[in-house]
Order: sequence, then C-alpha cells, then structure tokens
Amino acid sequence: MRKEGKSVVAHGGRMRKGGRISRIGSYAISSSVGDDCNHPCITCTTFNILAPIYKRLNHADPSCRESDYKEYWMKRNRMILDWLLDERSSIICLQEFWVGNEELVNIYEKRLADAGYISFKLARTNNRGDGLLTAVRKDYFRVLNYRELLFNDFGDRVALLLHVELVGPFPECRGNDVKQEMLIVNTHLLFPHDASLCLVRLNQVYKILQHVESYQKENNLSPLPIMLCGDWNGSKRGHVYKFLRSQGFVSSYDTAHLYTDADAHKWVSHRNHRGNICGVDFIWLLNPNNYRKLLKTSWSEAVFGMFKYLLRRASLTEQDAFAFLKADSPNDHITFDCFSAALRQLNLTGHTHGLSPEEIKDLWVQADIDGNGVVDYDEFQQRIWNPTQLDQTEDEICKSQVVEGATKTQTIGFSVKNAVLFPPEVEKGRWPEDYSLSDHARLTVVFSPIRMPCSQLAF
Repeated sequence: MRKEGKSVVAHGGRMRKGGRISRIGSYAISSSVGDDCNHPCITCTTFNILAPIYKRLNHADPSCRESDYKEYWMKRNRMILDWLLDERSSIICLQEFWVGNEELVNIYEKRLADAGYISFKLARTNNRGDGLLTAVRKDYFRVLNYRELLFNDFGDRVALLLHVELVGPFPECRGNDVKQEMLIVNTHLLFPHDASLCLVRLNQVYKILQHVESYQKENNLSPLPIMLCGDWNGSKRGHVYKFLRSQGFVSSYDTAHLYTDADAHKWVSHRNHRGNICGVDFIWLLNPNNYRKLLKTSWSEAVFGMFKYLLRRASLTEQDAFAFLKADSPNDHITFDCFSAALRQLNLTGHTHGLSPEEIKDLWVQADIDGNGVVDYDEFQQRIWNPTQLDQTEDEICKSQVVEGATKTQTIGFSVKNAVLFPPEVEKGRWPEDYSLSDHARLTVVFSPIRMPCSQLAF
C-alpha cells in the first residue's frame, strides 16, 4: 500500500512509515479514493491544543499557568508542531491557538509555511488571548476566499471560513464539468458553564450556518461540500448535535466507525476542567446532494427541543406542561403573553444572551399553526411536545430551491474512508493519565473525493 510516496506497512494495528511507528486506528487508512478517481485521499485534522494561558500547572493554585513558564509551553507546542508536520494532513484546524504570543505565532507560521502550508489565524474578540488557526496544503488546495465570523456574544467566540478549490494531485477529477470547490469552517463553541448557555451555543452554530448560506448566495455558488471542524463543547446527546444532524451534517468519526447517533458513550475526546470526560471534537461533513431542512425550521425545532427538555427536567408531564404554558389564561389555550412568560421562567429570555424579541416571535409563528393568535392543545403537541411536520416535505423543498431551467452538473463530494482519535484510549471511552499534550484528543479523518450529480440549487 502506498501513501504520498512513503511505504506504509500494517503492523499490529499500527502503521510503519519510513521506519517510524504511528497509530492509525483499528484498520488501515486506504490510499484509494474510490472508483471514479485513482489519486490520493485528503486528510483533515482538528485539535484543541490548550492555550498556555489556560493550562494549569498547579490545580491547588489556579493562577499558576503554563504561560508563565516559556520552557514548558515552548516544549509542548514544538511537540504538537512536530506531530502535525509529520502527519502532514491536508487540512489542519487548531483551536485555543495562543494568538496573543507573537513568538509562538511566528514559530507556527514559519514552520507551516516551510512545510508547504498557507495558514490563517483569527483571535477571539475582546483580547481573550487565544483563537483559531487553519492551515491547508498548497499542493492540495488553492484558497479562493476566506471570511472571519465574529459572534460578538457572551463568550467572545469566532469562526473562520475558507473557500478552497482542490488542485493537484487530483488531475483525473478535473474538468470544466466538475466543480472541485469546498468550504472549510473552523470554530470553538462556548463551554456550557450553566444551562442558560446552551442557548448561546445553539445560536453560535445557527450564526455559522447562516453565514455559510449567505456566503454561497452572495457569491452565486451552487451547493458545495462543507466541513465544520473544531471543539463543539457538547456531546452527541446535546442540542447542537441534533441541530447539525437535522441540517444533513454527519459526524465523520462516527460514520467511519459505523456508530449511530445513540452511540455517545463509545468514544471521548476531552477531559474538561471539572474532570469529566466527553466527546466534543467533531469534523462534520455535508455533501452537496444531502437533503437539508430550511435553516430557520431546524433552528425552531432545536429551540422547541430545548424548551421541552427544560419542561421535562422540571418533572412536568405533557398535560402539566400545557397547563404551565397557558398559566392563568381563562380559555384552554396558550396566548403569546403566556408563551413569553414561560420562556422567561425557563431562563430562555430576559437576559443578554437569551432569545431576542424577534426570535420569540418567530417561534410563536411556528407554534401557532393556524395563525389565529393562540396555541391550542393540538398545536402544543405538534410543535412543542411531539413536533411533526414543522417544515415542508423534502420534495416541496427541492422544488422550491431548484433554479428554473438549471441543468444537472457534476460536483465534488466526499466519502469518509477512516477516522482516528489520539491517544488511542479515548476511542474506548477512557482518558489516559499519562497524556499531557493537551486536554483534548486530536481527530484526523481521511476523505475520498467522489463525483456526484447535483442540481443547481438556489440559496
């Protein structure tokens, strides 16, 4: 088996490359990219590298941070860079990159450039000190554009979008009839320190998808494959995960290992500051031919799902929840004022990072199916408690999005060939005590470019 000109020999669950041993998961990474093209795969690595300003050296003294000891943070980051450059992933997405330290930034940028990467960095707002770094190999991609997304929200979070075109070594898939462009997004969502911040995190993802949708519309682009990479600070049990799944995204790691949405316990990627271990690092993939609900519809469903979760957490049954929502309404229905009051009581509004008045009205419009100004018990069941058919059918959406007179075209897409987390123990749901490179595992996914038909869709 050959990969990028190096000999690769399977050896007891590991791969030997040029005399070195590196773990690659439970099965060999395939060099083949499918039936359509016989050229190399692309690889994508996402890694939260734990900024030295956050790494505690003495848990008894929270003020003692690695950033105060240059020899410590320099050694650890050189090890991180050595690994990244040895693996030479086609795409590298780093979070908690210490953008506030010019010396460290220069080391990363120089070594990445010398290795043939073009890199982009983006600091979090309000001088938080850390941020994002995205690097792509120049022999694999041509960068067409990049955008910075500043949420300007409670957590000062940001996202970095790259619009790239695949170039060599993919000559067999090139042609005027095949679009070989894709969008890469790198982000780091807010940590849910309390339940009210779950809404902020959901809103951050909503803003990212709105930005991606707007970017494609503004540039008159047909649907492109999208990779969303980063530290999502939430597991497969959370609202963000369900929201992205409703938009057609798939978790690349779970796809490679044939895990279902219910397999949340089978792997972890982070031990947080509370000592809990969980799986929060994802590379999400959306191919251009995947069915997607309308974005606002998915958003409404996600918020209603959070709404129901909070009602059930308060031990309310379906009937109790309806009674809570209609409050003192003399009639057997929910008014807008009652609905707004319930959102406030559940801490979903009434503070700086809660639902906006416009968002509350949008939810109300979705809940009031017949538009008569109140929500009866049937509407409560259909929209909040057991949501069904909140959106158009798939066929109706497709008909509404296809540009009149458009013809079929070929576009690039990706199949997931393999995915591996390191250190290896995390793939079994355990966190190794001797791992000190970061408080996150690094995730690398191997993708095979494939051709796929795609209608010209409007955004």
